[in-house]
Amino acid sequence: MMRRLAPAFPLLFVVLWSTGFIGARLGLPHSEPLTFLFVRYLLVVALLLILAVLSKAPWPGRRMDWLHIGVAGLLIHGVYLGGVFIAISMGLPSGVAALVVGLQPLLVAVGAGLFLHETVVRRQWLGLVLGLAGVALVLANKLGAGFELQALLPCVISLLAITCGNLYQKRFCPQFDWRTGAVAQFVPTVVFTGLAAALTETLRIDWVPEMVFAMGWLVLVLSLGAVSLLNWLIRNNNSVNVASLFYLVPPCTAVVAWLLFGESFAGTALVGMGLVVWGVYWARAAS
Repeated sequence: MMRRLAPAFPLLFVVLWSTGFIGARLGLPHSEPLTFLFVRYLLVVALLLILAVLSKAPWPGRRMDWLHIGVAGLLIHGVYLGGVFIAISMGLPSGVAALVVGLQPLLVAVGAGLFLHETVVRRQWLGLVLGLAGVALVLANKLGAGFELQALLPCVISLLAITCGNLYQKRFCPQFDWRTGAVAQFVPTVVFTGLAAALTETLRIDWVPEMVFAMGWLVLVLSLGAVSLLNWLIRNNNSVNVASLFYLVPPCTAVVAWLLFGESFAGTALVGMGLVVWGVYWARAAS
């Protein structure tokens, strides 16, 4: 079954990951960012623990396995999302944040050659650059202006965190069960985010229906569905292949926003979407 469905996993991951803005858009008006993420991660750990126990899933066997999986999870989930949410709360336009984080595939390509000894061929480099240009076109009319430069810092930290997290997981966590491994990833993330929220926020949440829906969506669809697919993709593909998929997220998000919220996008965005698809195809086909 898994082998038959595997070709669809990259596209399914992109679609699910792209819907993250739904939860952020509906939930953040009713909660501070780190408090929102802390409760989300806490619910994820509780659900995964129940699932792991009921299914008798195998746990990581060595302390070093726990450490490596935990470090990767903290970087990919805790530092990455925390930085993006903080940057946006400081006034950084979401389009700018997406463009900064959109540099990830290029940084991963550099890191894959330096630290994982993966060969990145010329066609892959061209595909990555083409994809970045496409993302810039998609976001061109959403970049906004008038933000303080210090708002960029947490976003840059997020970029470095998810880049290092993906490379670290590929290098040190080649195999782990998706249920118990996700618990090992999210436990340090819960501790880190909870401490940061307690030190900087009021920990108050307004549990209106929109907030309940947003939290449920992010827990079930993003943290369980999309993250499980991301772990599978990292384990079964080279680093550049996985990273290049993140170029497809802004165009897919723009389409979903148009369908659900009536948000418009300029003609340049359509050209950008074509460039992104072409660039990702080049980057993945060349490996």
